[in-house]
Amino acid sequence: MKPERQRVILELLSKTDIYTQEELTAALGAEGFFVAQATVSRDIRELGLIKERTHKGLKYAAPTGADVFVNPFARAFRDGLVSVESAGNMLVLRTYNGMAMAVAAALDEMKFDEILGSVAGDDTVMCVVKSPTAAAELADKLR
Repeated sequence: MKPERQRVILELLSKTDIYTQEELTAALGAEGFFVAQATVSRDIRELGLIKERTHKGLKYAAPTGADVFVNPFARAFRDGLVSVESAGNMLVLRTYNGMAMAVAAALDEMKFDEILGSVAGDDTVMCVVKSPTAAAELADKLR
């Protein structure tokens, strides 16, 4: 899936110097992600990758800075979330249309022990949390 592929792209860039989209496409293939160059091009744009100068030329790199989410899950969470409310031991996360699955995947990746499980629709994620107190505290953390 896209979030996992984009996570692998960031890992590859942290370990290896990659200079072209063709090299990145081949490296992804070696990791089990067989995609077209057009897909890699979109991933590069969505991740906000930059080119850094090295002694061999310009290589791809993850952006840096205080406001940059280099983790695609965190980025999906930040970009897709509209609101968080708690109700008893449940959390209701509202998202932009079509973003609930990405937000739920990001939430799963965060591995909160308080969350027993979640279900995503088109624009809503419902989470069952261990207790009403834990749900209220987690809602505050996620806002």
